Amino acid sequence: MKHFLIYTNTHKDKNLKNTRHIKEYLETKGQKVTVWADESRWQEKQKNAGRDDIPEGIPVDVDCMIVLGGDGTVLQAARETKRLHIPIIGVNLGTLGYMTEIEPEGLEEALDRLIAGDYQQESRMMLNGKAFLANGRTEEGWALNDIVISRSGSLQIIKFIIYVNGQFLHDYDADGVIVTTPTGSTGYNLSAGGPLVEPKARLIMVTPICPHTLNQRSIILSPEDIIEIEIPQGREGRVQTLEANFDGSHVIPLRTGDRIRIVKSEKSTEFIQLNRVSFLEVLHKKMAD
Repeated sequence: MKHFLIYTNTHKDKNLKNTRHIKEYLETKGQKVTVWADESRWQEKQKNAGRDDIPEGIPVDVDCMIVLGGDGTVLQAARETKRLHIPIIGVNLGTLGYMTEIEPEGLEEALDRLIAGDYQQESRMMLNGKAFLANGRTEEGWALNDIVISRSGSLQIIKFIIYVNGQFLHDYDADGVIVTTPTGSTGYNLSAGGPLVEPKARLIMVTPICPHTLNQRSIILSPEDIIEIEIPQGREGRVQTLEANFDGSHVIPLRTGDRIRIVKSEKSTEFIQLNRVSFLEVLHKKMAD
């Protein structure tokens, strides 16, 4: 590796202390370094999270992206650079950090291994969601973790109708529904009672959020399946207002008459692994902390 991009959440790395340390350390080793850590641009990225263009200032010849923050920052970086296929490795400045490989105390050793090529690389699947709105418009977004369809506005139970490959599967009265990748199984899916899945697996999970039924089960689907969620009328024929949330960032408003189609994306995220430990070992450590 010769060209590193440091992608920093300025709210996590106060005064850019860790960013400057990584940049200076890599440069003393003869590496080229680009820093993406401007707070005003970070705020602009959050507003434009659903766009498919490459953000200005991210070079196309980067060999590795070092992401400083927590899992949310890794998700943001993955969506923004999905067209570039830049391998990602995260430095945990958050709490649990399921997707961050490096802890701050082991930073310099990790950088040396990256320079030396002492690492493995794995590909993680992403989701694409395309909303077909009743007014004829379409809007889409991408997610590494999950796409969450939930109510917006007043607290009320909402109704979903779910189809898979054009065939009716189930309808839910619930607070929402989560469509999750294996990488996202440790996120909202876990809190909603969904299963934990090895991140390198290839499948899609559908998990209801607080369904009004005694049967609260996730549904495991093939990555080739096409999932469509239709928003019908609510109780007593009222109009339902919802939102589709992509990795907790990009939001598409939905209402009665709209539908959203979710499939495995053609794009993927490449993760760099330094530690040859199993998913179960990582999970045990994170849950014990």
